[in-house]
Amino acid sequence: MIQLLTQGYYAVFAFILFALIFSLTFHEYGHAITAYQFGDDTAKRAGRLTLNPLAHIDPMGLLMVIVIGFGFAKPVPIDPRKFNSFWGELCVAAAGPAMNFLLALVVINFYAFGLLQGWALFSGESAEFFFTYLALINLLLMVFNLLPIGALDGHYMLPYFLPRHLARSYVLFNAKYGNMFLLALVAASFMGFSIFQYLWAFGQYLLNAIVFIK
Repeated sequence: MIQLLTQGYYAVFAFILFALIFSLTFHEYGHAITAYQFGDDTAKRAGRLTLNPLAHIDPMGLLMVIVIGFGFAKPVPIDPRKFNSFWGELCVAAAGPAMNFLLALVVINFYAFGLLQGWALFSGESAEFFFTYLALINLLLMVFNLLPIGALDGHYMLPYFLPRHLARSYVLFNAKYGNMFLLALVAASFMGFSIFQYLWAFGQYLLNAIVFIK
């Protein structure tokens, strides 16, 4: 992303940074509010049950976004022992990606509705870029976080869909090697093989599929 600054695309840089902070904030809030609904007040006591970006943004993760275009927010602290349901950990993990999907759904259909109504604010390339890319960034965050590797949300979810013995083996395997696989994917993107381009393409496919206002 820093190339956008060096090339003079200040407005584009500012928008993408805003979109990422906005989307990551809602993602983490989704985890926090769902954990609270399942009886775990850990996130609330840590001040994470809020939509204030300052509570969720990690300085190092934000710096990585600016420098390399890839980063992270502060993980929401949870205590599964406090969950009042067997499905608590699954639902909390799924809540972040689900929040990103909901944002994408609302944003792109709000844009489509504005176009249909002929609102001047929604006309032009700037409006199309703003709403389309805000929705796409949320879909990208959703799909990426559903990958069942490393500390991504998908690794909490996959064991619920595996037989018990396979779930146990997977958890042990991911604990040992998951983060290495995740780092390898990120490193590969800098060596010409970027999984993000495939995730972005899949996000574009999903974007067309969720527009129901024509």
